[in-house]
Amino acid sequence: MSAGARGHLAMLLFSALVAGSFSLGGMVANEIAPAAINAARFAIAAAVIGAVVAATGRFDRRALQAPWRYMMLGGLFAAYFVAMFEGLKTAPPVAASAVFTLTPVMAAGVGWLLLRQVTTPRMGLALALGAGGALWVIFRADPAALLALEVGRGEAIYFAGCAAHAVYTPMVRKLNRGEPAVLFTFGTLLAGGVLLTLYGWSDIRATDWAGLRPLVWVALLYVALFASAATFVLLQYATLRLPSAKVMAYTYLTPSWVLAWELALGHGGPRPLVLAGLGLTVAALLLLLKDEGAATR
Repeated sequence: MSAGARGHLAMLLFSALVAGSFSLGGMVANEIAPAAINAARFAIAAAVIGAVVAATGRFDRRALQAPWRYMMLGGLFAAYFVAMFEGLKTAPPVAASAVFTLTPVMAAGVGWLLLRQVTTPRMGLALALGAGGALWVIFRADPAALLALEVGRGEAIYFAGCAAHAVYTPMVRKLNRGEPAVLFTFGTLLAGGVLLTLYGWSDIRATDWAGLRPLVWVALLYVALFASAATFVLLQYATLRLPSAKVMAYTYLTPSWVLAWELALGHGGPRPLVLAGLGLTVAALLLLLKDEGAATR
């Protein structure tokens, strides 16, 4: 299997795992401060990835060079996760995941600025198609709301976080100096955890950790192990093998995965007109995959 194909498989799994954090996060977002839950998730994820590094002997001395790289990357991803949980206090999970699908458009722009990664006409069409589908979902299939730019507060907060995510993706490739993905992930998680602890110390101290209901702990462990530790590795693994815009293109699958999660949890789905927007995001992904195949032949 080629490196590019492995990158695509990594992002397919990435999109499925990320989707669960929207549904679970939406269920507990109002029960714990965003900074507190994310400081805990980074600490748990860093411990897990650190254990993997130690067990596999993947330490590379290059990882000690320029530690500011991890602070920058960790800060970007910490900002993204805090904004996500803050947004989920009011934004429905499917709508929030649609905001997430605007990230590829932003990532394509940042990728060009930082790495001069060129967006082909077909890729540009796919990004535009996906963005259109995302906006259709965000505005709940209401053209009047779209024209009036009636964006919910939660969606607006999360959009700011997605902008940080879009910068993070090409920055991984720009700042990586050949370290293994798992080691680079550990440095990012550790730095992000330190920054979140400093930022949210008052929220961490004010949280009644022993009094949290079991669902909050389930959500915390899920986002720490699957939506942080695993996806960090998958994202960095794919970023080193695929252009930034194509890496983030897999976010177009996230609303569909979230819809599946919502139905499985018995929360129901959006009205049929909204589903048309989800269809556009899937079509955008297929266009990008076709573009990849054409480029490699």
